[in-house]
Amino acid sequence: MIEITGLHKSFGKNHVLKGVELSLVPPGLIAILGPNGSGKTTLIKSILGMVIPDRGEIEVDGASIKKAWEYRRQISYLPQIARFPENIRVRELIAMVKDLRGETEMDVSLISYFGLQPFLDKKLGNLSGGTRQKVNLVLCFMYDCPIVILDEPTAGLDPVSLVRLKKLIKTKREEGKLILITTHVMDLVEELAEEVVYLLEGNIHFRGTVAELKEKYQGRNVEESIAALLQKDGPFSLGAVASNGHAKVPETLLEN
Repeated sequence: MIEITGLHKSFGKNHVLKGVELSLVPPGLIAILGPNGSGKTTLIKSILGMVIPDRGEIEVDGASIKKAWEYRRQISYLPQIARFPENIRVRELIAMVKDLRGETEMDVSLISYFGLQPFLDKKLGNLSGGTRQKVNLVLCFMYDCPIVILDEPTAGLDPVSLVRLKKLIKTKREEGKLILITTHVMDLVEELAEEVVYLLEGNIHFRGTVAELKEKYQGRNVEESIAALLQKDGPFSLGAVASNGHAKVPETLLEN
């Protein structure tokens, strides 16, 4: 369980998180959505301890994460952009992560699951973007962690790998894990998410099930519902339109 209380974070004059309150309880998949600059990545990096909030508290399983690192062993993380040395081979990268984790139990079947056997001795710099993403997915899921955080996990994936990823996510959810996902692929949210948390300019503007989102904003699907939310509450709402008829652009979108 992750408990977030009164979370604030600013970068200079840009107030990215504005008192976020959120309880994330397993099992289930929660989609954290929002436009660029809404605070999604800052929220995720705060949970991981990569960003230090200005105010507020984050607890994992009832213990504060301040000045702590052990809790991260409970988290599998797929970053939106994973950066590794270009000259390292896939086999070497997997071994390096294994050494860093210091754990012997790992799911090596994921290598064949994502069809990576032919690429094990190839350097990362010689791989396509989609193949790199499959390597990142193996690194993320090869340890059995109760919390999984996926930042844009479908980037670059071919249709076969996308279907396999969906099956893998469903399996992990059925195992009782808490899965947090950020994505711009609304079909993925529609198919997999139990809950949606929608961030806008550092605040939570909606939290509920996919069905509740569609009912509230009268959309036939998640994509239409999010569009209606933005028209009602976001930068394209009537309240955000200037007297000359043009939409005012929020400062967070200008500065991020």
